[in-house]
Amino acid sequence: MPKLDEKPRVFLEEFRVKNAAEDYGLADDKWDFSKFKERFRIVIIKMDNLEMEFDLIGIQPAFANAFRRIMLSEVPSMAIEKVMIKNNTSIIQDEILAHRLGLIPLKADPRLFEYRPVGATEGTEFDTLEFSLKVKCTLNKTQTKDSFRPEDLYENHSVYSSQMKWLSIGNQGSVHKDNDVGPVHGDILISKMRPGHELDLHLVAIKGIGRDHAKFSPVATATYRLLPEITLTQEVNGGDATLLQSCFSPGVIGIDSNGCAYVKDARYDSCSRNVYRYDSIKNSVILSRIRDHFIFNVESVGAMAPHVIFTESIKILRDKCKTLLDELSNF
Repeated sequence: MPKLDEKPRVFLEEFRVKNAAEDYGLADDKWDFSKFKERFRIVIIKMDNLEMEFDLIGIQPAFANAFRRIMLSEVPSMAIEKVMIKNNTSIIQDEILAHRLGLIPLKADPRLFEYRPVGATEGTEFDTLEFSLKVKCTLNKTQTKDSFRPEDLYENHSVYSSQMKWLSIGNQGSVHKDNDVGPVHGDILISKMRPGHELDLHLVAIKGIGRDHAKFSPVATATYRLLPEITLTQEVNGGDATLLQSCFSPGVIGIDSNGCAYVKDARYDSCSRNVYRYDSIKNSVILSRIRDHFIFNVESVGAMAPHVIFTESIKILRDKCKTLLDELSNF
C-alpha cells in the first residue's frame, strides 16, 4: 500500500466514512496563524464574467461555509421591489406579474448605491432606480396572407425585459448609463399578449440582500465540495482496468499503452464508490477526500463578476469579526 502524506483526509470505505469531520476541521490545539499563513492558498482554476472555479486550500470547513452563506444571503444587489400597475389587461394577474419582474436580474452595481432608509416612502438618486414598461399589443396591418405565426399577425405579442426603459432620477444620468443599470439579459420573457392587452407599469428597484428575498442574491449558485483523491494500491490491467475505469466519472481513470489503469484526474470524480461492487478490484483502490481543500464554484447572475462577489463576502465576514471583537471589548 502506498504511503500517504499527512494531509487531513476522509476515507470513503465500502460501508462507512472513516475519519469523518466530527470536529468540523477545528482541532483543539491553539490557533497558529503562522502555520495557517504557510498552508493557506487560493488557486483560481477558471474564471470569466459569469462563472468562477477556484480552490481554497488549508482552511477549516466553518470558514468555507461562511463564505458560501454570505455570498448567497448577505452580498447585496439591486432588484425591483415595487411595481406600480397603472394598467394591466393581460391574462397575467398583477401579483404574478410583479413577482416575475422582481426576479429579473439588473446590471446595476450595488456598490454604487446606498440602502434605502427604513420607513422611507420616496427614493432618491442614491438609493433607487426607476423603470417604466409600457407595451400595447395590436394587429399587424402589414401581415402576410395565410400566415398563422404570431410574429406575423401581431405587434408586441411578446413582452421582453429589453422593453423596460430606465427613468433617470436627479443626477443619475451623468453617473450611470442605460446599459449599466438595465436588465442583465434583454430576452427574458415577461408576458405574452394579444390585441387589446396592454401593460403600463412603473418599476422601482432598490438595494437589498438575499436574506430578505432571494431576488437580491447576486449568485445563481455558490457551492463547494472537498477535493477527491484516488490512490491505486496495486496494478490493475486487462479487463479489470476497463471495469475500474467504468466505476468512476469520465476522465478520472485512464488506461496506458500497456493496458494498465492509472489515475488521470481525480478532481472531477463524484465519489460514487461503485468500485466496491466488484470483488476483483475493490481492494485495489483507496478513495478519500482532502478535508481542508475546498473546490468552490460561483455563478453570478450578471450584476457583479464572481471574483468581486467572493471579495465582497470576505469584506463582510471581516466586518462581522470586527464588530464581534468590538462588542467583546466593551462587554
